[in-house]
Amino acid sequence: MTVAISHSPEVQAFFAKAAGIGNDQGNPRLKQIVLRILQDSARLIEDLAISDDEFWQAVDYLNGLGSRHEAGLLMAGLGLEHFLDLLSDARDSLAGHGGGTPRTIEGPLYVAGAPLCEGEAKLDDGRDPGQPMQLEGQVRGLDGQPLAGAIVDVWHANTQGLYSYFDTSQSAYNLRRRIRTDAQGRYRARSIVPSGYGCPADGPTQACLDQLGRHGQRPAHIHFFISAPGHRHLTTQINLAGDEYLWDDFAHATRDGLVGEVEQLDDGVARVSFDFCLQPAVHADDEQRSQRPRALQAG
Repeated sequence: MTVAISHSPEVQAFFAKAAGIGNDQGNPRLKQIVLRILQDSARLIEDLAISDDEFWQAVDYLNGLGSRHEAGLLMAGLGLEHFLDLLSDARDSLAGHGGGTPRTIEGPLYVAGAPLCEGEAKLDDGRDPGQPMQLEGQVRGLDGQPLAGAIVDVWHANTQGLYSYFDTSQSAYNLRRRIRTDAQGRYRARSIVPSGYGCPADGPTQACLDQLGRHGQRPAHIHFFISAPGHRHLTTQINLAGDEYLWDDFAHATRDGLVGEVEQLDDGVARVSFDFCLQPAVHADDEQRSQRPRALQAG
């Protein structure tokens, strides 16, 4: 027999009190969000007949997720970060904004403050014996004109699928740079071909994916923030062609128009050429990336 009380006036009043509704202290927006979470959680518990054991297992899972700093990873794996992109796409379509390079997820591994280079940069510190990679391209506006002085903020994993800062064996800002485009809007970088990687095998994200019957693998990819005065900030990444997980990315980041072709040069260097096209900014805030909390390298 199912007992449903979540809609009762008494329970609704109880949740409103728990969310701080009715007092003039605190943050009204947060109160609204917390009230909705409480109401929807109560409905889920009732509708799916969640047992006490299941409830407390979920609480324990959240504790483990936080202790391993994997909440951002799980949001990508469950598709919620990709949903934010789909929602932004839908809003853009409704507002008549279109064209340009597609957006896709940022992921949880950006580190602010990478060195700024003019025109070209060397991303790797020379300690990883990976295949050399020549990364290059141009930043343009929707009118096709090159955007001189645009900032290409680029970061990617090493050949072990690990990122500097989070992997303390790597030097500071290894495989991370900001590049200011030249007069023709071009950027160039020398680096190594990154490897794909999987969620930590012993972590809570992979434990969840295992229960869903899913893998936790990502294809080799390169992340970008692209910004230029008067243009909308772009958060995107390119997944490298030929990877077995190219269209089976556990983080749902691969999108049409965001596949980087890898050309093998005679000297053993892999060349990846990718151009970016930015939409014009409608509001000043369009030029800025989100205020999402991000890591910052100490010192």
